[in-house]
Order: sequence, then C-alpha cells, then structure tokens
Amino acid sequence: MDSFNSALGKNITFVRPPFFIIRGFIGIPNVKYYYVFLFFVFVFSIIGNAFVMLLILMDHNLQTPKYIAVFNLALCDLLQICALVPKLLDLFLFNHNRIAYNECMTFLFFCYTCLSMEALNLVALSYDRLVAIISPLHYTTRVTHKFMSTLIAFFWIFVILGVLITVGLLTRVSFCDSLVIKSYFCDHGQLYRLGCNDTFPNWTIAKLLPALFMWLPLAFILASYIRISIALAKITTKQERVKAFKTCSAHLSLVAIYFVPVLTTFTIGSALDPNVRIINLSLTSVVPPLLNPVIYVLQTQEIKDSIKKLIKVKRQKAITLRAVK
Repeated sequence: MDSFNSALGKNITFVRPPFFIIRGFIGIPNVKYYYVFLFFVFVFSIIGNAFVMLLILMDHNLQTPKYIAVFNLALCDLLQICALVPKLLDLFLFNHNRIAYNECMTFLFFCYTCLSMEALNLVALSYDRLVAIISPLHYTTRVTHKFMSTLIAFFWIFVILGVLITVGLLTRVSFCDSLVIKSYFCDHGQLYRLGCNDTFPNWTIAKLLPALFMWLPLAFILASYIRISIALAKITTKQERVKAFKTCSAHLSLVAIYFVPVLTTFTIGSALDPNVRIINLSLTSVVPPLLNPVIYVLQTQEIKDSIKKLIKVKRQKAITLRAVK
C-alpha cells in the first residue's frame, strides 16, 4: 500500500495506529450462545460447501457451464466463512478485541471480496436461467464453458481491484482520536468515519461499492426474472410453466437469502438497536454459506441424481468387497 500512496501523493504523512479495537457485541446478554451458534455454522458451512464442490468435481454430468458458477459460489462461501468466523470468535469469544492495523486491512479485504463475489455469482446464475428459458435452442451456444469461465474470472478481477482501491484509500486516512470500531469486523464505513483528515474519497467509494456490488447485481437479477416471467406467461400449458419455473427455484431461494436481510437492515437500520443491527448484519454474512449448499442439494434435480448415483456406486463397491471376502 505504500506504493499506492506514493503514486497518489509525495511527502504526505498519515497517522496509522498500531491497532484498532473492535467492539461489536457489547452489552448483549448471553451472547456466548451466539458464538457457539457461529461455531456450528462455521463447521456445517465448511462440510456443506466442500461436499458440493467435491460432487461437481467427481461427477462429469455436473461439469457444465451452470455448475462452474455453482462451484464458484461454493468456493466463495467457503472462503467467506473461513475469513470471517474464526477471526470473529477470536475477537469476541476469547476477548482478543485488539487487531493490528495491517491485519485489519487484510480482514476487510477478504470479507468484502467474498461478500461482493457472492452477489456477482448470483448474477452469473441468473443469466444462465435467463438464456435457458427465453432461448433454450441457443443455450448451448451462448452459455458455454469458455463464456462462463471468462465471466467468473472477470468478476473476480473486477471485485479484487475494487476492494484493493478501497483498502488503498483507507491507508490514506489518519486516525488521531478514537480507534474503536463499533462492528463485528473491520467495517469500511466504521473505519473511515474515525479519520481526522479528508475522507471524501472514502465517502465516495463507500457509496460506489454498494451500487456496483449490490444494487446493480440486484437490478440485473430482477430484470432477468421480469423477462423470464414474460416468457413463462407465453407458455400455453400450466404444467410446462411450472416445470420451467422449478428450474429457477433454487436460484430464487439463494437471491432471497442473500438480499432480503441486507435490504431489511438498510431500510429500517436507523430504527434498529445498534446491537440488533450488528447481529443482523453478521447473520447476513454467515447464513448464506450455510444454507446455499443445502438449497442446491434439496432443490436441484441434477445434484440429487448425482448423490443417488454416488450412493449406488458405493453400495455396489461394498457388495463386491463382501463377495470377494
């Protein structure tokens, strides 16, 4: 980040504290039960997302463009839960609420990168459903392995550059007074407001990032489903409409789990108690990685078929081994 600062201005001295103090869950009764809940969420999220990733890698029938996006979603969920929960438990459960300056910037980078990629993965999946329903005959030529891989790679580059710029601008903020971050992680909004010099670039990026990585993806997804609804309305039989809509049910569930809590918090956030708001936002970060693999296992026929085939193969191997013995 020193090179970033030297590129933007020479001979500028910034006041960087040795550490910050994160105080997100203060004054909440029986909060340790919440930490235990987070630990179990962490464990089951790792198991669920690792299982989905292994299933996609092992089953050639799942190695389609759509499941490139599903695999990447599971990967993002895995990285997100590993970046957030262990550090959160260390900060609050074990009362290590001081976090070094550089560690805080790294913590922020990984949390924001994974959260942003989750929304863009949902965009990739909504495009897949859009083409599959409105142009089924052209699906195999429009949504190819190369196209989906390129799209996912572009999203990663776009998000990483955006978050790197955000962190780079934070390193130009001087912290002269309070070092207390009233959140459950190194929250960008909380951090730049502690600054005692010009934080207008940080205010600007704080407004721009949600627009690029949340509201714009949501607008694309809503527009996609409006177009899908129009296409479904033109299908003559109710049975065919229901069959086509079922292919979107898993994706719609993921969209609801990710966006509804965020929208609720931002809509009525000022009326909420600060601790309630922090808990709600923390749940927004940890619940999707837990539920996403469950939804894909329960609502996606290809995943169900793959699991059945895997169980069948294992049973056949067990029977063969018994016969040999």
